[in-house]
Amino acid sequence: MRMSPRGRFAVSAMIDVALHAPQGPVSLAAIGARQRVSLSYLEQLFSRLRRDGLVQSTRGPGGGYTLNREADDISAADILLALDETEGEAAERGLELDLWQRVDDKLLEYLRTVSLRTLVEEQRAKGLQPAPRPTRRPMTVAAGWKALRSRAPNSVFAFGRSFAEA
Repeated sequence: MRMSPRGRFAVSAMIDVALHAPQGPVSLAAIGARQRVSLSYLEQLFSRLRRDGLVQSTRGPGGGYTLNREADDISAADILLALDETEGEAAERGLELDLWQRVDDKLLEYLRTVSLRTLVEEQRAKGLQPAPRPTRRPMTVAAGWKALRSRAPNSVFAFGRSFAEA
């Protein structure tokens, strides 16, 4: 296991999702804006997190990501292991030293004891609160203005009917 910047971003993004969970699905664009991470980078991270069953996605307007399990049931180790592709590569090459393996084992043992809920509560204790979800303003027509109604066909079928009627 490696503590790479990618792993740190993933843990931060999962804290963000858990923190904003009461407001509904969290978009990657919102996470990217708050964490200052590119959207394409987050897409890569979340595809792996989704593949490992840590998050689930909701499509469409108002969609985004939510936790697939309770925050108590997700550990920091789960998040990092979802991203870890290099596990076993060094051992296959015969370069793995017992010292580093023991360090990795101890790190993994500790990270399994740290739940996502604990990390979120630590952030709340520091004063971090979820950003309010932007509200959409209803579309209103100014006084004295009349809404335009188009007579243009709105589909291929209506377009074809307009020729048959003529």
